[in-house]
Amino acid sequence: MHNNMVVISGTAHPEMGQRIAENLNITPLSVEASRFSDGEIQIKLLENIRGTDAFIVQPTMPPAENILELLLLIDAVKRASCRRVTAVIPYFGYARQDRKDQPRVPIGAKLMADLISTAGADRVLTIDLHAPQIQGFFNIPLDHIYSAPVLLSHFEGQTNDNLAVVAPDVGSIKMARAFAKRLDAGLAIIDKRRPRANEAVVMNFIGDVRGKDVVIFDDMIDTAGTLTDAARVCVEEQGALSVTAVCTHPLFSGKALERLSASKIKEIVVTNTIPFDRHDQCSKIKVLDIAPLLSQAIERIHLEKTVSALFV
Repeated sequence: MHNNMVVISGTAHPEMGQRIAENLNITPLSVEASRFSDGEIQIKLLENIRGTDAFIVQPTMPPAENILELLLLIDAVKRASCRRVTAVIPYFGYARQDRKDQPRVPIGAKLMADLISTAGADRVLTIDLHAPQIQGFFNIPLDHIYSAPVLLSHFEGQTNDNLAVVAPDVGSIKMARAFAKRLDAGLAIIDKRRPRANEAVVMNFIGDVRGKDVVIFDDMIDTAGTLTDAARVCVEEQGALSVTAVCTHPLFSGKALERLSASKIKEIVVTNTIPFDRHDQCSKIKVLDIAPLLSQAIERIHLEKTVSALFV
């Protein structure tokens, strides 16, 4: 079935590439990633891939060299005469720069899309874009799948008629509403203002969570300032019994883990779109494996089947 499919993993998340390959019952392609003495990245494919359907697995979280390595991998694969190359980007970096909302700023997400297309990718596969409209930045096919089946699996077998889902900001309302429907729970919204990047102020709370077990859904946790503040508001000001946080992309930058450890949140459920190995800094974090979902999407793309069947 997969005799002409190859999975190639960059150095940003080699474990993800290995897990995907195992799920597809193939061996990841051997790649040599080295550096010149000045730090310049050098890529070399160690096997013949002529005529293959290649899938390059590389999230593009910081440092920016992860993006550069993805571009070099795409170029190397194209020059090795593969039939098609798909960039599998579990976390699409620079997605928060999706519009010109201030004078004299770039639209970083559009630039990243252009770089990936120019490097030679034939299509892109990604999960839970921070801004869904980024799909329109690409001039090549993009398959945008959702982590919902994996995240919701955490609640399987749990019977709790006292749940309330909270959207931590207006941008996450659609995602929170979908989860609330699946969990048969109520929905509340936190209205916040962001005076500058990575800083938010809660202005209004819309909904009722008093006496409820709250689940806060979002696509990413960066500094955790917004999330921990939302949890505090739910418990201290709105009377919630408990707070569980659920997100797709665990960036955890700056003092995020310190904030989460000291917060009102009892559990933080994330996926492994970004590698995480700092459980010693925050024991509340549970990591769910997204590789089986990505593997199903890759197999469907390879076999020219619909990917929308994964939207459950």
